[in-house]
Amino acid sequence: MTATEPLSLGQLSVWHDIRDLPSGRRHEPNNAAVWALPPGSTAPEVAAALTVLACRHPSLRTRYDLRDPYHPRQWVEPPDADPAHLPVTTAADHRGAALELARRPFDLGREQAWRAQLATGPDGVAHLLFVKHHIVADAWAQELLRRELLAELAGPGSAHPVAERPGPAHLAREQYAPDGLRRRQAALDHWAKLLARASHAQLPQTGENAGEVVQATLRSTEALAAARTVAERARASVASAVLAAWSAVVARRCGVTSALVQLMSANRFAGRWKDLVSSMNQWVPALVEHTDTDLVDLARRVHWSSVAAVRHGMHDVDEVAALRAGMPEAPSPVCAFNHVTLPPGEDRDEAGGDHAKATVDRETPFTTLGPRCYARSTDSGSTLSVRLTAAGIGHEVCADLLWELHDTLLAAARRPGR
Repeated sequence: MTATEPLSLGQLSVWHDIRDLPSGRRHEPNNAAVWALPPGSTAPEVAAALTVLACRHPSLRTRYDLRDPYHPRQWVEPPDADPAHLPVTTAADHRGAALELARRPFDLGREQAWRAQLATGPDGVAHLLFVKHHIVADAWAQELLRRELLAELAGPGSAHPVAERPGPAHLAREQYAPDGLRRRQAALDHWAKLLARASHAQLPQTGENAGEVVQATLRSTEALAAARTVAERARASVASAVLAAWSAVVARRCGVTSALVQLMSANRFAGRWKDLVSSMNQWVPALVEHTDTDLVDLARRVHWSSVAAVRHGMHDVDEVAALRAGMPEAPSPVCAFNHVTLPPGEDRDEAGGDHAKATVDRETPFTTLGPRCYARSTDSGSTLSVRLTAAGIGHEVCADLLWELHDTLLAAARRPGR
């Protein structure tokens, strides 16, 4: 058998989340995207461009040895310069077709963990439906792949053989080297420190079905403008302003004034790994205190708590699990938060366009993986969208929390600045 290597910490985080999934849920780590193609693109050209990407990025050719699910390994298949045939769909609903494509799980040990399909329009090939398992690429890496695909289609094409870039196995070697082990220990110390300081707080179970996962999305142009105002006054980011407001809302609901939250760290701060195609993001804890104070002041504190958190973003989830097992009285995070800023030109399906009149729309979750309460905010440039996925709180409370977030941001922005 081909020699195998350990998973990187980001890959391991994904595997930890899905390791015990029943067969009926093994599609949930899949992500579906619809990429607009340049006018006049042909099927052979798109297939050739995808082949270049697969030759360039080892993650697109990685297989996984999962025979021991608690010690997973990986290996990389050699590149194949021959373009594969791309299936074509004539479905009018391209987004729906992509989601249907994503409902078929990947066999991580036997096949590449991504698939693509061409979608035609009145003038021929119009979109590429791209589906990948989250272990292959996170959101940043997926956008990198989209841009590289368009660059290949716009240019003369790459010469063969294509230069291969570092892959997740290269990152894993660094993470298991002495310097990497020291950073992992520092991250574990960060977890231990916050778990010892934080108090218990959980959103009340209010849904009729305690295990039911509900989802809704707030979309508002006013909320984005308000978040920018708060961020400017606090000299912080929009992400800090939204997280401050969200922490205040959740803490009020729980009857506390501090909240242990989980933040999504991109872990792409070292230049050599910034454009690595892999899954690198991981949840990391942050303690938000004094949530009952002025939102601008809270946004400043959130900023520095977030900085401390993401500095310790690369950790071994199995080591954290062992730490938590040794601290049975330690609290669990009350919620998780991730803020995404969409690059110019990216598909706006998630943000949903401009929303001068704020809306909260109930949705059906594609996946129930992840934290019990997860708020994902997206800045499209014109609209703030916040998708809340939560278990056990019911549809009404889910919507109420989002409206309260909206109103908290607007109220803070309307107060006179200092």
